[in-house]
Amino acid sequence: MLIKKAADIASSEITSKSLYLNRRKFLAGSAALGAAALAGVGVHSLASPPLVEANAKIDGLQKSPFSTTENVTPFKDVASYNNYYEFSTDKYEPASLARNFKTRPWTVKIDGLVKKKLELDVDSIMKMAAPEERIYRHRCVEGWSIVVPWVGFSLSELIKRAEPLGKAKFVEFTTLYDPGQMPGQRRDVLRWPYVEGLRMDEAMHPLALLCFGMYGEVLPNQNGAPLRIVLPWKYGFKSAKAIVRVRFVENQPVNTWQQSAPQEYGFYSNVNPNVDHPRWSQARERRLGEFGKRPTLMFNGYDQVAGLYSGMDLRKNY
Repeated sequence: MLIKKAADIASSEITSKSLYLNRRKFLAGSAALGAAALAGVGVHSLASPPLVEANAKIDGLQKSPFSTTENVTPFKDVASYNNYYEFSTDKYEPASLARNFKTRPWTVKIDGLVKKKLELDVDSIMKMAAPEERIYRHRCVEGWSIVVPWVGFSLSELIKRAEPLGKAKFVEFTTLYDPGQMPGQRRDVLRWPYVEGLRMDEAMHPLALLCFGMYGEVLPNQNGAPLRIVLPWKYGFKSAKAIVRVRFVENQPVNTWQQSAPQEYGFYSNVNPNVDHPRWSQARERRLGEFGKRPTLMFNGYDQVAGLYSGMDLRKNY
């Protein structure tokens, strides 16, 4: 079998998502049949859940000028390796545990210091602006990174609908709390529901993405369906998934990881190779699907946001 390194592979040579998933299901089914025949067990008792894939194509996508030109991480890696503690602390389990997660009906409450308090259906939110495909680098605090063609539009489009008051300095995001559907919430790994926050100017920055799809399709459940944010200059845990509430507040919210381990995770959590995590270095990262490591870039390479932090000590405000 010919094995190529990621740098040598053109996008046209990457196996399509549907072909890969069908092949995976076929191989899993063949193995199950063989094992069942040898053991004398019914095939249905060996069946494993398929990898959850996106639900539908998203039409009318516009290409975004914010996109990187780096090679896109294959869908199979992004859809099967997830940090999603609401389902599991194991990175491979959310893909199967989220299989039956219900994303409809789904409403998002928008309140706090706003002129217009709203409760919006997720499908109406998805139609607020023309969908864009933004190929973003995404950096995880554990040292791995991905390049994903996310689909959505600037978070500012949603914020403007609510007309925040002058006293609103921060935006707080709350994710779904549903232990019946999210088995990870039955454990006290974190304090649930998951809460994240941004300063208002961060939330209004054009790079902040309100996301409902990836790879041209609706988000898979394990990647944050039906609605999440994507903040490419911050570590991945800042990009809250399965959002049910957006609240505008005067004081800085305490995000979940900051509450859980303040010595390790701060409010800003900008990608900064010069500030080590207490248990590992942040100077280098490993791209999913690659073997070697590469240097970590300040703000994950998104220098457009540097002005947001002018005059701040980014070692202290980590």
